[in-house]
Amino acid sequence: MPPAQRDLYEVLGIARNASADDIKRAYRKLAMEYHPDRNSSADAPERFKEINRAYEVLSDTDKRSAYDRFGHAGVDGAGGPAGFDGFSTFDGFGDIFDAFFSGAGRGGRRRGPARGADLRARIRLTFEEAAFGTEKELEYTRLEHCEPCSGSGAAPGSSPDVCRKCNGSGEIRRAQQSVFGQFVNVSTCGPCRGDGRVITNPCEDCRGGGSVRRAREISVKIPAGVDDGQQVRLTGEGEVGDRGGQPGNLYVLLDVEPHELFERIDNHILYDLPLNMAQAALGTSLTVPTLEGDMDFDVPPGTQSGDEFVVRGQGVPRLNSNRRGDMIVRATVVVPESLTEEQQALLEQLADTLGTPSLPSRHKSFLERLRDAVAG
Repeated sequence: MPPAQRDLYEVLGIARNASADDIKRAYRKLAMEYHPDRNSSADAPERFKEINRAYEVLSDTDKRSAYDRFGHAGVDGAGGPAGFDGFSTFDGFGDIFDAFFSGAGRGGRRRGPARGADLRARIRLTFEEAAFGTEKELEYTRLEHCEPCSGSGAAPGSSPDVCRKCNGSGEIRRAQQSVFGQFVNVSTCGPCRGDGRVITNPCEDCRGGGSVRRAREISVKIPAGVDDGQQVRLTGEGEVGDRGGQPGNLYVLLDVEPHELFERIDNHILYDLPLNMAQAALGTSLTVPTLEGDMDFDVPPGTQSGDEFVVRGQGVPRLNSNRRGDMIVRATVVVPESLTEEQQALLEQLADTLGTPSLPSRHKSFLERLRDAVAG
């Protein structure tokens, strides 16, 4: 009794309602995995035939319909698996790659235009420049089209010749015969490196490369609200592409210098305000710095060290927005390290009247809540 035939959907590992694309993807994966040239296991040849059999039936609308209605009997007109040619759909492993990856069938696969490489550069910004935006000049080098040969690589007045090795296809195909059928090995043509053309009279400026490295200076607009470590993308300012391909991009990494007074947290800024004990206890009016100059600020009586006061709209502008963050003024009560005799006497007298204080109730400050929000 002949061995039972497996369900074709099971062979490809797909559902019975799989789409044509699902069938093709499953076949492509399994064919590459079990092809005898890639898989040395003993059952690889039979497994590969089984996979091809399943794909031949399920990729054909009429055959698939017949199989769904009658099973193997509906598609085994040639006597089942023994009458199936495992390579009836493809002549060889190279043709499998042609059909699924090149999109060019049996034709030549000469390389098309290649996109140019991306470049990276750095710009250093002050804290204020990052906050409010600026414009910076940047110098860098990149590959550009050679002007004398217009990027062809051939000397002016001449042009590249068709490669004689591959006849302009850019690839070398070698057919081999095996017990499983004909296999076609495809490799990139060496003399033309897959371009299909060779330059017999190269341009003196670029030596046949078609591009030269030149220094370039551009103006980079930095938007308001950028932060340290962010980058600006300049489309098309990277290196030129080969054979008319699109140029790459230039990515400018931003290094923002720290500020001597402010610490940035998201779009807010933190300023530590030093107070003496009397100012904190009695309250006071003084001047505090902001990103846009000094401002008057009132410290309420009984201010504790660590208390925070929010000044709305005095932070960093939000990127691509008209809104701004806030400035947090954090009080820091500074205890003097040395006292005069008079100051010591006054503080001793004050201490006798104050008694032993109790700790204030502990709540999360605005800054702690902000840090929690930024940390996620």
